[in-house]
Amino acid sequence: MKAVVWHGIGDIRLDEVADPRIEDGHDAIVRITRSAICGTDLHFIRGTMSGMKEGTILGHEAVGIVTEVGELVRGFQPGDRVVINSTVSCGACRYCRDGHTAQCDVANPNGPEAGTCFFGGPETTGPVNGLQAEYARIPWAQNTMTKLPDSISDDQAILLSDIFPTAWFGAQLAGVSRGDIVVVLGAGIVGQFAVASAFAQGAGRVIAVDGIADRLDRARALGAEIVNFNDDDPVEVVKNLTNEIGADCVIDAVGIDAERPKSGPAAVGGEEAAGFDEEVQQVAPDADPDGDLWRAGDGPSQASRWAVEMVAKYGRIGIIGVYSPLAEVYPIGAAMNKNLTIRMGNCDHHSVTPPLIDMVAAGVFDPADLITEHAAIDDVIAAYEAFDRREPGWVKVALSTGA
Repeated sequence: MKAVVWHGIGDIRLDEVADPRIEDGHDAIVRITRSAICGTDLHFIRGTMSGMKEGTILGHEAVGIVTEVGELVRGFQPGDRVVINSTVSCGACRYCRDGHTAQCDVANPNGPEAGTCFFGGPETTGPVNGLQAEYARIPWAQNTMTKLPDSISDDQAILLSDIFPTAWFGAQLAGVSRGDIVVVLGAGIVGQFAVASAFAQGAGRVIAVDGIADRLDRARALGAEIVNFNDDDPVEVVKNLTNEIGADCVIDAVGIDAERPKSGPAAVGGEEAAGFDEEVQQVAPDADPDGDLWRAGDGPSQASRWAVEMVAKYGRIGIIGVYSPLAEVYPIGAAMNKNLTIRMGNCDHHSVTPPLIDMVAAGVFDPADLITEHAAIDDVIAAYEAFDRREPGWVKVALSTGA
């Protein structure tokens, strides 16, 4: 079968690989009908998330048809149409029973202290082969897949695999409540859904911060007030928009590959720039860019700093942007001095996703409107390159496998 395979930093290929097979009674095999490219995948290619194993299939978002189930999978059968959660969970440990499925004690082969197990990630997360392929093996299938109603299209469903639930989870982490002023840092696809999720959870106003104009235009279409950090100082703008109080909540949808401002009053230079350069070397020591491709973000802690600066005293910060275990810079003193609440982590997909499926099925919100590009798996490398360059319009790429 065809699959997108990680061979090294800056080196991904569309390979012919062996079809997956049942390896455990809890497994299922799914024929993938729709997958997607995510910014998290770029971390592995850019080298800002280390520990990838050569030969790992990338991708953690998929919709498909079950073709085979293991003897211990009782809730699914061949022919079922499913969305696959990005994180793997057993459904029986104490964390799963509490709904904290991202910290399942059983799913990660590295043991209960290893943390989240997800598809297409580094060795610390499994590794488990990912979902940018024609077929995939789904471990712990009973809790890692969710059946889909016929009324939900593949395009709608692919955004329920990770992006929409993660953004919704981010708004929950930030404690969004009725009337809040919420800042969303990052207007990529997770940021777009964070804007929508914040409004759905009661936010009175949402302010989106990014440095790419077309992404900000999309956030404004969702009702957000926008700030381009290459034109204005986002901290000052947020203070001005909130009577100098600051935001009630900030959702960090950026993470380790954050970009620092290149122009305007917030432009970074001098010692601050040198400090960011040291951070880049720390989190991505093996980065190997190819011209303008696969370049690590040049401001790893930029979003973290802004979040602490622009939130009000006693404010709340929810972090869903991915940070490498090598990232050690955080303005902890400034956060403590403001009595902030900071929550972060990987989405508990199995408990977060089902109500969102119901929301989409009821026509309350159509996530497919936020897909900006479609590509066939044969064209996936070119799609990755356009997405990595942040070319205009390349916010979310849905992949058709043709399987």
